[in-house]
Amino acid sequence: MKNIIFILCICVLFSCKSKTPNPEKESNKLTELDITNNEEYIDIIGLFKKEELNYKPHSTWFKENYDSYSLDKNIASKIKPLMDDIEITVFMGTWCSDSRRDSPAFFKLMDFLKIKENKLELIAMTLKKTTPNNLEKGLEIYNIPTFIFKKNGKEINRIVEFPIETIEKDIYNILSGKEYKNAYADF
Repeated sequence: MKNIIFILCICVLFSCKSKTPNPEKESNKLTELDITNNEEYIDIIGLFKKEELNYKPHSTWFKENYDSYSLDKNIASKIKPLMDDIEITVFMGTWCSDSRRDSPAFFKLMDFLKIKENKLELIAMTLKKTTPNNLEKGLEIYNIPTFIFKKNGKEINRIVEFPIETIEKDIYNILSGKEYKNAYADF
């Protein structure tokens, strides 16, 4: 009888998969309770790739806002030649209504322009507007989404929380050297 119990214990021990968490993956997730649906909602936190927005629970709002955004192709075409030496850092929150509205429009523009992923740094923030690795440190990120445009590693301007006109017109104004002030520039 002892041998049977011993063998069963060994079988159970070796047949169970280890659930050791991957700290790198775990740091990119934040679980919250979606009050409207009374279900668990997992936010992305930290560095991420655009593709992550194509998976549930984010795919619902992302796809809807991406598909419904009417891109101004005339202005978008004027942006393309201005993007050569530009890198963009995007701070957003998958929990944030402004990010849910404007980041799909931004990504639709980037897709239209065929901007390579290595020109974009995507950072998702917590509700407190922080990241696990303090990626926001020294960048004065108070409102999101914030789109920071850099040339040769130096910031040239940013869109903060919402575009003044449209995402295309604001980016065109920034990259073409026209005077542009985000909504919080004078504060």
